[in-house]
Amino acid sequence: MTLFHVLDILGVLAFAISGSLVAMRKKLDPFGVFIIAFATSVGGGTLRDVLIGAQPVFWMKNIEYIFLIIGAYIFSIFFRKKLKYLNKSLLLFDTIGLGLYTIMGTEIGLIANFHPIIIISIATMSAAFGGVIRDILCNEIPIIFRKEIYATASVFGSMVFLTLHHFNFNINVIYISTSLIVISIRLIAVIFHLSLPTFYTKKDDGI
Repeated sequence: MTLFHVLDILGVLAFAISGSLVAMRKKLDPFGVFIIAFATSVGGGTLRDVLIGAQPVFWMKNIEYIFLIIGAYIFSIFFRKKLKYLNKSLLLFDTIGLGLYTIMGTEIGLIANFHPIIIISIATMSAAFGGVIRDILCNEIPIIFRKEIYATASVFGSMVFLTLHHFNFNINVIYISTSLIVISIRLIAVIFHLSLPTFYTKKDDGI
Protein backbone atom coordinates (compact mmCIF):
# COMPACT_ATOMS: atom_id res chain seq x y z
CA MET A 1 0.00 0.00 0.00
CA THR A 2 1.46 3.35 -1.08
CA LEU A 3 1.45 6.54 1.00
CA PHE A 4 -0.91 8.07 -1.58
CA HIS A 5 -3.44 5.29 -0.94
CA VAL A 6 -3.08 5.66 2.83
CA LEU A 7 -3.68 9.42 2.64
CA ASP A 8 -6.65 8.83 0.37
CA ILE A 9 -8.20 6.50 2.94
CA LEU A 10 -7.54 8.94 5.77
CA GLY A 11 -9.13 11.75 3.76
CA VAL A 12 -12.32 9.76 3.19
CA LEU A 13 -12.51 8.83 6.88
CA ALA A 14 -11.88 12.39 8.04
CA PHE A 15 -14.58 13.92 5.85
CA ALA A 16 -17.07 11.13 6.64
CA ILE A 17 -16.62 11.80 10.36
CA SER A 18 -16.88 15.54 9.74
CA GLY A 19 -20.17 15.07 7.88
CA SER A 20 -21.53 12.77 10.59
CA LEU A 21 -20.74 15.31 13.31
CA VAL A 22 -22.51 18.12 11.48
CA ALA A 23 -25.54 15.94 10.77
CA MET A 24 -25.81 14.78 14.40
CA ARG A 25 -25.48 18.38 15.57
CA LYS A 26 -28.44 19.15 13.29
CA LYS A 27 -30.35 16.27 14.95
CA LEU A 28 -30.90 14.32 11.74
CA ASP A 29 -32.06 10.72 11.88
CA PRO A 30 -29.54 7.85 11.30
CA PHE A 31 -30.25 7.72 7.56
CA GLY A 32 -29.81 11.46 7.26
CA VAL A 33 -26.52 11.29 9.13
CA PHE A 34 -25.25 8.63 6.71
CA ILE A 35 -26.29 10.66 3.66
CA ILE A 36 -24.46 13.74 4.94
CA ALA A 37 -21.38 11.65 5.80
CA PHE A 38 -21.42 10.11 2.32
CA ALA A 39 -21.91 13.42 0.50
CA THR A 40 -19.15 15.11 2.50
CA SER A 41 -16.58 12.38 1.90
CA VAL A 42 -17.12 11.84 -1.84
CA GLY A 43 -18.76 15.08 -3.00
CA GLY A 44 -15.61 16.96 -3.94
CA GLY A 45 -13.97 13.95 -5.57
CA THR A 46 -17.12 13.18 -7.54
CA LEU A 47 -17.25 16.72 -8.92
CA ARG A 48 -13.55 16.45 -9.81
CA ASP A 49 -14.03 13.18 -11.69
CA VAL A 50 -17.07 14.46 -13.57
CA LEU A 51 -15.19 17.58 -14.70
CA ILE A 52 -12.12 15.67 -15.90
CA GLY A 53 -14.23 12.95 -17.55
CA ALA A 54 -13.18 10.08 -15.28
CA GLN A 55 -16.00 7.57 -15.63
CA PRO A 56 -17.25 5.92 -13.54
CA VAL A 57 -16.32 8.19 -10.62
CA PHE A 58 -13.78 6.90 -8.11
CA TRP A 59 -16.09 5.50 -5.43
CA MET A 60 -18.08 3.50 -8.00
CA LYS A 61 -14.93 1.75 -9.17
CA ASN A 62 -13.77 0.76 -5.69
CA ILE A 63 -16.26 -0.54 -3.12
CA GLU A 64 -13.62 0.05 -0.44
CA TYR A 65 -14.71 3.69 -0.21
CA ILE A 66 -18.28 2.71 0.68
CA PHE A 67 -17.08 0.47 3.49
CA LEU A 68 -14.78 3.21 4.77
CA ILE A 69 -17.66 5.68 4.90
CA ILE A 70 -19.91 3.17 6.66
CA GLY A 71 -17.14 2.46 9.18
CA ALA A 72 -16.60 6.18 9.86
CA TYR A 73 -20.36 6.68 10.18
CA ILE A 74 -20.69 3.87 12.73
CA PHE A 75 -17.62 5.15 14.62
CA SER A 76 -19.11 8.64 14.83
CA ILE A 77 -22.41 7.36 16.17
CA PHE A 78 -20.96 5.03 18.79
CA PHE A 79 -18.37 7.53 19.99
CA ARG A 80 -20.48 10.67 19.75
CA LYS A 81 -20.52 10.99 23.54
CA LYS A 82 -16.74 10.68 23.63
CA LEU A 83 -16.51 13.57 21.19
CA LYS A 84 -17.79 16.01 23.78
CA TYR A 85 -16.55 19.12 22.04
CA LEU A 86 -18.31 18.68 18.72
CA ASN A 87 -17.18 22.00 17.30
CA LYS A 88 -13.52 21.23 18.00
CA SER A 89 -13.90 17.68 16.69
CA LEU A 90 -15.60 18.95 13.55
CA LEU A 91 -12.82 21.47 12.96
CA LEU A 92 -10.14 18.82 13.40
CA PHE A 93 -11.61 16.22 11.05
CA ASP A 94 -12.70 18.78 8.47
CA THR A 95 -9.21 20.33 8.47
CA ILE A 96 -7.51 16.94 8.09
CA GLY A 97 -9.80 16.11 5.18
CA LEU A 98 -9.05 19.46 3.56
CA GLY A 99 -5.30 18.84 3.71
CA LEU A 100 -5.43 15.27 2.44
CA TYR A 101 -7.89 15.91 -0.39
CA THR A 102 -5.74 18.80 -1.60
CA ILE A 103 -3.01 16.23 -2.22
CA MET A 104 -5.38 13.88 -4.03
CA GLY A 105 -6.69 16.58 -6.37
CA THR A 106 -3.25 17.96 -7.17
CA GLU A 107 -1.81 14.53 -7.89
CA ILE A 108 -4.70 13.60 -10.18
CA GLY A 109 -4.34 16.91 -12.03
CA LEU A 110 -0.63 16.25 -12.54
CA ILE A 111 -1.30 12.76 -13.87
CA ALA A 112 -3.79 14.25 -16.34
CA ASN A 113 -1.10 16.76 -17.40
CA PHE A 114 -3.30 19.82 -16.87
CA HIS A 115 -2.06 23.40 -16.68
CA PRO A 116 -1.01 24.40 -13.13
CA ILE A 117 -3.98 26.78 -12.78
CA ILE A 118 -6.36 23.96 -13.65
CA ILE A 119 -4.57 21.60 -11.26
CA ILE A 120 -4.95 24.07 -8.39
CA SER A 121 -8.63 24.51 -9.25
CA ILE A 122 -9.20 20.76 -9.28
CA ALA A 123 -7.35 20.33 -5.99
CA THR A 124 -9.42 23.05 -4.34
CA MET A 125 -12.69 21.58 -5.58
CA SER A 126 -11.67 18.11 -4.41
CA ALA A 127 -10.80 19.43 -0.97
CA ALA A 128 -13.50 22.03 -0.35
CA PHE A 129 -16.66 21.08 -2.22
CA GLY A 130 -17.54 18.09 -0.08
CA GLY A 131 -17.86 20.57 2.77
CA VAL A 132 -19.91 22.89 0.55
CA ILE A 133 -22.38 20.10 -0.22
CA ARG A 134 -22.52 19.14 3.48
CA ASP A 135 -23.28 22.69 4.58
CA ILE A 136 -25.92 23.26 1.90
CA LEU A 137 -27.72 20.03 2.80
CA CYS A 138 -27.59 21.04 6.47
CA ASN A 139 -28.96 24.51 5.67
CA GLU A 140 -25.81 26.41 6.55
CA ILE A 141 -23.80 28.98 4.59
CA PRO A 142 -20.78 26.99 3.31
CA ILE A 143 -17.47 27.86 4.93
CA ILE A 144 -15.95 28.50 1.51
CA PHE A 145 -18.36 31.44 0.99
CA ARG A 146 -17.65 33.03 4.36
CA LYS A 147 -14.68 35.06 5.57
CA GLU A 148 -12.91 32.05 7.08
CA ILE A 149 -9.66 30.92 5.48
CA TYR A 150 -10.64 27.53 4.10
CA ALA A 151 -10.34 27.07 0.36
CA THR A 152 -7.45 29.55 0.41
CA ALA A 153 -5.45 27.04 2.48
CA SER A 154 -6.08 24.41 -0.18
CA VAL A 155 -5.01 26.77 -2.97
CA PHE A 156 -1.77 27.57 -1.18
CA GLY A 157 -1.13 23.90 -0.41
CA SER A 158 -1.60 22.90 -4.04
CA MET A 159 0.85 25.63 -5.09
CA VAL A 160 3.41 24.27 -2.63
CA PHE A 161 2.85 20.75 -3.99
CA LEU A 162 3.47 21.90 -7.57
CA THR A 163 6.55 23.87 -6.56
CA LEU A 164 8.13 20.95 -4.72
CA HIS A 165 7.22 18.63 -7.60
CA HIS A 166 8.87 21.00 -10.06
CA PHE A 167 12.11 20.78 -8.09
CA ASN A 168 11.91 16.98 -7.97
CA PHE A 169 11.47 16.53 -4.23
CA ASN A 170 10.72 13.02 -2.99
CA ILE A 171 7.01 12.35 -3.50
CA ASN A 172 6.44 11.25 0.10
CA VAL A 173 8.04 14.48 1.32
CA ILE A 174 5.71 16.41 -0.99
CA TYR A 175 2.63 14.61 0.32
CA ILE A 176 3.49 15.13 3.96
CA SER A 177 4.64 18.74 3.50
CA THR A 178 1.54 19.71 1.54
CA SER A 179 -0.92 18.18 4.00
CA LEU A 180 0.84 19.73 7.00
CA ILE A 181 0.93 23.16 5.37
CA VAL A 182 -2.79 23.13 4.54
CA ILE A 183 -3.72 21.86 8.00
CA SER A 184 -1.42 24.40 9.69
CA ILE A 185 -2.81 27.35 7.70
CA ARG A 186 -6.37 26.36 8.54
CA LEU A 187 -5.71 25.83 12.25
CA ILE A 188 -3.67 29.03 12.61
CA ALA A 189 -6.44 31.00 10.90
CA VAL A 190 -9.04 29.60 13.30
CA ILE A 191 -6.92 30.00 16.45
CA PHE A 192 -5.95 33.59 15.69
CA HIS A 193 -9.28 34.50 14.02
CA LEU A 194 -7.65 35.34 10.71
CA SER A 195 -9.97 35.90 7.79
CA LEU A 196 -10.18 37.36 4.34
CA PRO A 197 -11.58 40.89 3.98
CA THR A 198 -15.14 41.39 2.78
CA PHE A 199 -16.75 44.13 0.69
CA TYR A 200 -19.32 44.78 3.40
CA THR A 201 -19.03 47.87 5.60
CA LYS A 202 -21.30 49.46 8.17
CA LYS A 203 -22.22 52.10 5.59
CA ASP A 204 -23.86 49.32 3.56
CA ASP A 205 -26.59 49.04 6.20
CA GLY A 206 -28.17 52.14 4.76
CA ILE A 207 -28.46 50.71 1.26
